[in-house]
Amino acid sequence: MSCAIEQAKLAEQADEVPIGAVIIHNNQVIAKAHNQTIMNHDATAHAEICCIRAAGKHLKNHRLIGTTLYVTLEPCIMCYGAIVQARIERVVFGAADPKNGVFSQPKLLEQCIFNHTPKFTVGIQADTCGTLLKDFFANRR
Repeated sequence: MSCAIEQAKLAEQADEVPIGAVIIHNNQVIAKAHNQTIMNHDATAHAEICCIRAAGKHLKNHRLIGTTLYVTLEPCIMCYGAIVQARIERVVFGAADPKNGVFSQPKLLEQCIFNHTPKFTVGIQADTCGTLLKDFFANRR
């Protein structure tokens, strides 16, 4: 998670919402990314999506079997869809996102039937991840 937090700080330095992501395969970092929605003029350039794209290129495969995604904020439904399509085995996230997070909306997942269900670990370094976001938005107001 520390590496994902470093990526979130890079996002903040670029005036992006400070969210970072890292993908691990065979105990090695194979991809890391941060939010790039503003700089790329791309609503889909969330940290998770950018990281999934980089990992696919690294593995030369659109399926990321046996990987773990670490992300500083709970994934949204778009990112969850990409996680499912990529067949990421496990997702570890820090801060919860009550408004947009896929796990904070349990009825959403109850209604969906997916062909893959990743394992999830929640709340890792949640305070640090949450503080990055709170401070970022407090400074913008």
